[in-house]
Amino acid sequence: MGLAEMTRPLTDAGRVGLTALLAVPRDAVIALDFDGTLAPLVPDPSRARAHPGAVPALRALAPHIGTVAVVTGRPAGLAVEYGGLAGLDGVVVLGHYGAERWEGGRLTAPPPHPGVAAVRERLPRVLAELGVPEGTWVEDKGRSVAVHTRRAVGPVAAFELLRGPLEGLAAEHGLVVEPGRLVLELRPPGVDKGAALTGLLRERGARSVLYAGDDLGDVPAFAAVEKLRGEGLAGLLVCSGAAGDVPDEPVRELADRADLVVPGPAGVVELLGALGEELSRPAAGR
Repeated sequence: MGLAEMTRPLTDAGRVGLTALLAVPRDAVIALDFDGTLAPLVPDPSRARAHPGAVPALRALAPHIGTVAVVTGRPAGLAVEYGGLAGLDGVVVLGHYGAERWEGGRLTAPPPHPGVAAVRERLPRVLAELGVPEGTWVEDKGRSVAVHTRRAVGPVAAFELLRGPLEGLAAEHGLVVEPGRLVLELRPPGVDKGAALTGLLRERGARSVLYAGDDLGDVPAFAAVEKLRGEGLAGLLVCSGAAGDVPDEPVRELADRADLVVPGPAGVVELLGALGEELSRPAAGR
């Protein structure tokens, strides 16, 4: 599928964003979520790996774009490892919603929020008292703690059972709860993908941006691009999810706000590949 076919469903704002990106790619940022966007969703997050075509597509695209970034709730080092990104030049990874940064093989991060350690200690007892169903499990991300219900008996009911009590636990220790697709993440406030993306765009002096995501954690990034459009930034918002067949509310919310919906990580990779091919062609002004 060529670039023209893939961009046919764009909104007017999305068309402006794509045109600006292609016209002056050195002033553009392409920012991508990891799980569900570059990597297919799997029941065990530790087994998530980037789509086989992701690294080749990013390698071909990066030399033409001002900045290519991965913006993820995962620790930056894990995203680099699971994505196979260590050998890619010019790729920035903003992990833990921007609290960590990996660039040029170097990881930088502030000290962890003390509330995370307190929650980590109390969480097993809280889950036991709630009588959560079998299959509910905890993922320790270092700077945050996530409770997954995807593998639980009655995953949606388990999610709703946990939501209120975990919000209370988080608040006691100065944290917030970030809901996702059958996961509740307890993490520090004031750190989200919108703030991370906005900071990167301002740092790089970007004039256009493409952001792709698939879940509720990507809503702040979508909102940031929508706000920055009012300040003159050209933006293209991409939802990684099947158009017309959106299974979960988090994806549906993004799909409703997106300029373009592509069929999961395979569609994201195909879009990146099409952009790389387009930008590799000689053109005036590039």
